[in-house]
Amino acid sequence: MKALVISGGGSKGAFAGGVAQYLIEDKKHRYDMYVGTSTGSLLVSHLAMSKIEEIKSIYTSVNQKSIFSSCPFVTRHKHGTITVGINHFNVLLNILKGSKTFGESYNLRALIKDSLSESCFEDLKNSGKDVVITVSNLSLNQVEYKSLKDCTYEDYCDWIWISCNYTPFMSLVKKGGCEYADGGMGSMVPIEEAIKRGATEVDAIILQTEVTYINRMPSINAFSLMTNMFAFMLDRIEHQNIRIGKFVASHNNAIINFYYTPTVLTTNSLIFNKDSMTTWWQQGYHYARTKDQQTQKSDLE
Repeated sequence: MKALVISGGGSKGAFAGGVAQYLIEDKKHRYDMYVGTSTGSLLVSHLAMSKIEEIKSIYTSVNQKSIFSSCPFVTRHKHGTITVGINHFNVLLNILKGSKTFGESYNLRALIKDSLSESCFEDLKNSGKDVVITVSNLSLNQVEYKSLKDCTYEDYCDWIWISCNYTPFMSLVKKGGCEYADGGMGSMVPIEEAIKRGATEVDAIILQTEVTYINRMPSINAFSLMTNMFAFMLDRIEHQNIRIGKFVASHNNAIINFYYTPTVLTTNSLIFNKDSMTTWWQQGYHYARTKDQQTQKSDLE
């Protein structure tokens, strides 16, 4: 059984889309299972249906308003670079409304429903492919994996949305009496889950460099400190997930093919810039093609 696993990574998901496009359209890889976390969960349904141009169109056209109904950030262009600050008005308004988070992402929930119709959901459900979404149950302190096969249409859209909600900057969702948040808080790269569900070969797209290159700038405000802290914790979770995935694969005779980002794409993956994401999609496609050509050359040698 062959599986495609896509890690979390916010706007960097555009790079994963480019890699997946090459693997599915050019290499003709056919997957029985698709497992996604956060931005990976946004991609997997369309990839499973081979609707690559549709999801590419979404990833290369979104902006902050496409995702946030109340955005806690403001971005400014200064000296050719993008700086991120606090949107004090939106944050204060959210606090006054009694929200548990600094921002809200209801626009993303609407975008998910607009991009995945109920008829497409039913077709995918009848296709025999398994699509699995990773979410973090904060109430029960556990990671949960939601299979397409076990969901209604509305529930499935909810789980995709929940998997992407990077709290406390995006919505905290209460469902079934429990509070849920971004799947990456518990399982950033769900390779282990794919193998547990029977995968014998996994193509894993990791939205991070294989070697750590980044040296974060000093925090300039409370939000900056918080994003740096969360980024640090998610990096540690990601490395742990990869190590566990390799361990489980070795004990189950499974093969893992890794696709890392070759460079640092961004230091804030909650900033959605359509120009950058268009470039990252193209970079992902060319990276996968170059990696494949290098592998073929090595095999011949």
